[in-house]
Amino acid sequence: VLSKRWRYTWTSVTNLDFDYTRYVRSNEKIIKKFVDGNEENFTTFVDRVLKFCKTSHVKLFRLHISSYGVRRSSISNWIDKAVRLNIHELDICVIQHEVPLSVFTCKTLTNLRLELSACDFGGWEFPSTIYLPCLKTLDIVGCNNPLAIHGCPVLESLSLEVSCNAEEDFVLNIPTLKRLKLLCRSDSINDNSKVVLRVPKLEYLFLDGVLSSLFEMEDMSCLVGASIAFWHSRFDFLWTDLLNQLRGVQNLSIENFPFTSPLPIFPNMKQLELNSTWQSRQITQFLESCPELKTFCIDFVDWRDFKPEEPKLIPACMLTNLTNIKFSKCDGDASDVEFLEYMLRNAQVLKTVTVFARENLLVEEDPWFCTQVLKFPRASPHCEIHFRARKLPPPQELEYDDSDETGAFF
Repeated sequence: VLSKRWRYTWTSVTNLDFDYTRYVRSNEKIIKKFVDGNEENFTTFVDRVLKFCKTSHVKLFRLHISSYGVRRSSISNWIDKAVRLNIHELDICVIQHEVPLSVFTCKTLTNLRLELSACDFGGWEFPSTIYLPCLKTLDIVGCNNPLAIHGCPVLESLSLEVSCNAEEDFVLNIPTLKRLKLLCRSDSINDNSKVVLRVPKLEYLFLDGVLSSLFEMEDMSCLVGASIAFWHSRFDFLWTDLLNQLRGVQNLSIENFPFTSPLPIFPNMKQLELNSTWQSRQITQFLESCPELKTFCIDFVDWRDFKPEEPKLIPACMLTNLTNIKFSKCDGDASDVEFLEYMLRNAQVLKTVTVFARENLLVEEDPWFCTQVLKFPRASPHCEIHFRARKLPPPQELEYDDSDETGAFF
């Protein structure tokens, strides 16, 4: 039995997390889910917590609500109270078209995430007055006027949606920005607009959505890494233009690459990650374009179109620099086996090959797959091959484990 003196200790907590959502939060092992009909109880609970909260500085205030039954006036009141508690991190995901103006003039706020949605109002808009002198991280979803971002003199990380159209360019000018994530959408069939990035201190760029516009990047000399996950592109030349502007990066991750047009040379590339399924010609093409590559990661391989006599020349990186290979989604079919054989036979300075395969391929009673791979000739005498079991998620997963990989098998 706890002593009575601990009864109100909770009133001094600095992290406040309120969740009234219908969906399951897949990034946590412990999942609590409210059901419709408890809105009044939820409202009373949040009201009482904020009423008795004694701390003068709140580190984190998180409010996620997916029910129309929680009054908008209550939501606005809670957010305003949190801001007045010298909030540092604010994470809001609610069915609402606006939040209190005090959010946009909070002098203590360092991290802000806003996801506002309301079917009857459409997207939301930034107010005309914004001054967040300490804000370093901003993540916004559903905003109609993202270019209205201003008054954030130390902003370093930004995530937002970009709606490209044929009428005007999307110009982002933030001299302090170091990390940028853009979800690109297209509102026009004939899109002649450009995405112009004036972010001279940018180190990491993440692009997702639809590639429908040309990118114009000014002074990207600080850019270290880029991740591209466009699920659709209007024209192949848009890919070519984008990759040309990213040729100075050291780390590159690409998903859903649709074509085999000539690639630029990436003279500084040290790590390459190819997500989704890749054909043999695409794989060798990227390897040929990255002469300094040290680490190569790939998901699925389609090696069926590979011809033993091609390429006539082994990619330069495989002769002098490539030391690590990670094959993350190996199914053990003939295509996968041929890919591994090619890499082992030709990579002359290879140190480690890590294969994440299905568990049924790694059973001790019949380790035919591992035995076959271990017998392949290795151009590098120092190469070690490690096998890891890749667990497939169940059809309906209520709890999510951060790691879907077990330890080494061999």
